[in-house]
Amino acid sequence: MVRKQWKDLNPRTRGLILGAGVIDGIAKIAALLDLLQRPPEQIRGSKRVWAISIVLVNSIGALPVAYFLLGRQRPYRV
Repeated sequence: MVRKQWKDLNPRTRGLILGAGVIDGIAKIAALLDLLQRPPEQIRGSKRVWAISIVLVNSIGALPVAYFLLGRQRPYRV
């Protein structure tokens, strides 16, 4: 199997790869900023584990989405 190099990809494929990378980067930054600003009692699990996972796991945006959906606890409204 011959692996294609960046120069061998067509412009549309390059654009899709770059776009996905930018979206993933923005999602990771947003999740990390929210994690840093949120008090520990509003986080399900360890803030440290979430931060390490968000930064190190190559998830194509899935881990930041999981943090926003599952990792945060909503403040109780009275």
